[in-house]
Amino acid sequence: MKTTDLMQGIQFDRKDGHAEPLYVDKVGRALRFALKPGQRIKQHNSPNSPLYAVVLKGQGMFAGSDGKETKCMPNTLLIFDPKENHTIRALDEELVFVGFLHGEPSNTSEKQGGKLG
Repeated sequence: MKTTDLMQGIQFDRKDGHAEPLYVDKVGRALRFALKPGQRIKQHNSPNSPLYAVVLKGQGMFAGSDGKETKCMPNTLLIFDPKENHTIRALDEELVFVGFLHGEPSNTSEKQGGKLG
């Protein structure tokens, strides 16, 4: 068994939201996202996997393919279908959430991610 503290060592970027791989292998990955107040993640999708996201800290506005924003806070589970466009923005406090995806990552920076302890 491997474990990690999801709230330890959180990093924020000055300009954009920060995405950090917590665990990556050939069957899936766990990524932690950290946004300062007002930061956003522009529209994108996960072409080959659903995205399961759990809000850990703060409040944010999450929108799926219909573009309708929903305010989400800690302990909220969000489910985006494969290829479903989505956007995220932090409100007036830091927003931290973790996302889980199936399969191997498609980009090199994610492949070099950390491992659970």
